[in-house]
Amino acid sequence: MSEYKDTLNLPKTDFPMKANLAEREPAILKKWDNLNLYKKLREQGEGLPRFVFHDGPPYANGHIHMGTAVNKILKDMVVKSKTISGFDAAFIPGWDCHGLPIELNVEKKVGKPGHKISVNEFRKACRDYAKSQVDIQREEFKRLGVQADWDHPYLTMAPSYEANIIRSLAKIIQNGHVQRGESPINWCLDCCSALAEAEVEYADKTSPAIDVRFKVIDESKFLASFKNKPNGNGPISVPIWTTTPWTLPANQAAVLNPFIEYALVECDGKERLLVAESLVEPVMKRYGIEQYRVLGKTLGSTLEHIKLQHPFFDREVPVILAEFVTVEAGTGAVHCAAAHGVDDYKTAKQYKLPMINLIGDDGCYLQNTPLIGGMHVTKVNDLIIEELKKRNALLHFEKITHSFPHCWRHKTPIIFRATPQWFISMEKNKLREMALTAIEWVNWVPEWGQNRIFSMVENRPDWCISRQRTWGTPITLFLHKKTGEMHPNTMALMEEVAKRVEKEGLEAWFNLDAKELLGKEADQYNKSNDTLDVWFDSGVSHECVLRLRPELGFPADLYLEGSDQHRGWFQSSLLTSLAINEFKPFKTVLTHGYVVDIQKRKMSKSLGNVIAPEEIIKTMGADVLRLWVSSIDYRGDIFISNEILTRVSESYRRLRNTARFLLANLAGFDPEKDLVPAEKMLALDKWVVDKARLLQEEIIQDFDAYQFHLIYQKVHQFCSIDLGSFYLDIIKDRQYTTQANSLARRSAQTAMYHIIEALVRWFAPILSFTAEEIWQYIPGKRNESVFLNTWYANLPALANDAMMNQAYWEKLRQVRDAVNKELEALRNAGKLGAPLEAEVHLYCEPELKTKLDALENELRFVLITSSADVHLANSHLTDVVATDVPGLSLKIEPLTVPKCERCWHRRADVGINPGFPTLCERCVENVDGSGEVRKYA
Repeated sequence: MSEYKDTLNLPKTDFPMKANLAEREPAILKKWDNLNLYKKLREQGEGLPRFVFHDGPPYANGHIHMGTAVNKILKDMVVKSKTISGFDAAFIPGWDCHGLPIELNVEKKVGKPGHKISVNEFRKACRDYAKSQVDIQREEFKRLGVQADWDHPYLTMAPSYEANIIRSLAKIIQNGHVQRGESPINWCLDCCSALAEAEVEYADKTSPAIDVRFKVIDESKFLASFKNKPNGNGPISVPIWTTTPWTLPANQAAVLNPFIEYALVECDGKERLLVAESLVEPVMKRYGIEQYRVLGKTLGSTLEHIKLQHPFFDREVPVILAEFVTVEAGTGAVHCAAAHGVDDYKTAKQYKLPMINLIGDDGCYLQNTPLIGGMHVTKVNDLIIEELKKRNALLHFEKITHSFPHCWRHKTPIIFRATPQWFISMEKNKLREMALTAIEWVNWVPEWGQNRIFSMVENRPDWCISRQRTWGTPITLFLHKKTGEMHPNTMALMEEVAKRVEKEGLEAWFNLDAKELLGKEADQYNKSNDTLDVWFDSGVSHECVLRLRPELGFPADLYLEGSDQHRGWFQSSLLTSLAINEFKPFKTVLTHGYVVDIQKRKMSKSLGNVIAPEEIIKTMGADVLRLWVSSIDYRGDIFISNEILTRVSESYRRLRNTARFLLANLAGFDPEKDLVPAEKMLALDKWVVDKARLLQEEIIQDFDAYQFHLIYQKVHQFCSIDLGSFYLDIIKDRQYTTQANSLARRSAQTAMYHIIEALVRWFAPILSFTAEEIWQYIPGKRNESVFLNTWYANLPALANDAMMNQAYWEKLRQVRDAVNKELEALRNAGKLGAPLEAEVHLYCEPELKTKLDALENELRFVLITSSADVHLANSHLTDVVATDVPGLSLKIEPLTVPKCERCWHRRADVGINPGFPTLCERCVENVDGSGEVRKYA
């Protein structure tokens, strides 16, 4: 064999078999930097149709984790695929830089502002800390292979951005959506600040559940509400049920549902209780009352304005009505504390009840509060319960575990607390109505996102946009000391402040002497000390980024974030855009799920299930991480484990090895000289190129629909099955044994050249490093980077009416699979060696025989056997094997003729030519003649 080795066209390439991604990828990153690839992409995109993608800003705090890695990789795949599709698709990364987490980390280092450090020094420390975190995350995102304008990101703490936040607020105020109020908001006792809805999460909490007597003051008036005017014995009370005893000092009323029927129940002949009729039995059981009787029934609406006695304060409270009261638990009556509940507040407002707000910013009751003055809200439940017992007002006490709102930062329970705050009203000027309409005009991916955000907006309270923090964009308002009203020239003043902030940062407001802008009026006005909710900062990025960066535009074609942003950035962006422009900020919104382990648990250090992106990059490379992201169906939970990553790594090797095989077999191929015109290519080569063309059409559609997992599946299938198990397997003989410059070989190389040109572009948005690496090894003249190209457009189509069309070769694949199945069975039985040891007899129905006959003597090359012949089906034959292919039976026998030393086929003509005693005539022709002629395979 050694003497004929040089006559074979063996594969040859410098493209490494072993990826060594962890070592090789940094060099490719350096190449992109030296090339200034992002700038070249922008220059190349000038004048092309624009695809406006808007990056939601991650918080500038801590290293990236698997969730943020998934998010940025998905975004990168979108932008790169749009660029290759011929769009000018800019990627402007952003960071959210204000807010409490940064404050807390800075406090740990330098202390609280105003104590060990001045407020201005503290803000500078916050700015420096945020910058350091941006720098860390930027490098980590770049290591993932994300192409973006990393040198010019948008930062919400940039003075220009802060100024435009102020301008955005001014527009919303001017459009009449902002109002000051004292309605209950989420209040974190640890943050000592209001929280946005998106900053609240739910977790189990154990609370005291108590039933409390509210005694009826005028029993005769109460009884007159019943048609039958019931009698009975004992004092009358309306028992309420609550899990927040600490709110009872602020109680203003008891609330009944006007449409629920209530029963007056005599208990043990000692007292009478009003309970929802449907709850009588469970309530009596809970109270341990065995002897009871219903004296009468009435609707809740008949008891409106009945006076009750507060259980431990000298205060009369009325019965009021509201439909939020249910009979799912409790007694059918609840108590109303307008300062501590949204429903309570709305109902109390309807009845014009005064607000009783007894809790300060520090979470402690005001000193003049009877019984509990100066105590922290978390410490008073036991004391109140004891007071209820003393006054015989406690009917029942137990502890229950229930879902309760918690601060997402401190993981501690929050309270509802009424404080003077600034709100964007959902009802004033019909903002809610506008939002619900706009939601229906957005393309939500997946579709369930629409219902999710619709229900959230439909039910959300007014948006509390003010915070009591140090590190945040100021609410730059001058408020009249007596009336609390904004200065009449607020718009002009806010613009003047914005100009100063643009130069000096938010410190320009905090250091401002009001006299500089108000002159003599300064003594009449207070300067607001509140800062804006950070969700407002990021929410107005459509004004601060989309409208101001020339490479972007408004509205965005796509927002892409995790599903938690239905409560967060998607909603804050939508509401602010509508309040400013009366138009939605996005055309399409794509959401992905959370990264979880195989037990559906979130990544958590305490659980020990964290897999950091950095670990994967160090061991497997960023491209394996990117391939995993492409493989997931992001619409639900995103599962990850070391086992999953190992499987993805194996898939990566399959894709890489396919590319390497193609490159290796393009040795000596110059597309400018050697490319075979489509009409002259062999039939099998025409088929595989057309297969790639059809697949490319599907891949582009899948990229446009953001269905990356389908692309992963289809490309893997193409490389493994269409190429690896069929086409490349078949053409090895032709590629290796025919003459180097023959049509047979050049046709196969032409097909492989077309395929690698297409494949490298399919890889590029996903396997960015590997695609760039492959690009350098493809023969022919090419530009500096794979990313400076569009989809490969030179894949010739195969006519559907051609005999050897896609359907034809699909049938051939079925026949080949049937043959391989029988070959494998014979090998396992020890009756046959390699497939080239076999001769195959195919017995077919006429239609199939016509198809197989069309290959003439090249059928054996498709089957990869040394001999193959076709016969009409014969029902009299008994030694044939039926197959799964309709109309096909087989008979396979081992060959005893000699094996060609060069091609390994067993042929009867081996040694006929005395000059080449170990070669078949085909190989002799290829070695010493004008070359073998192939037409089909």
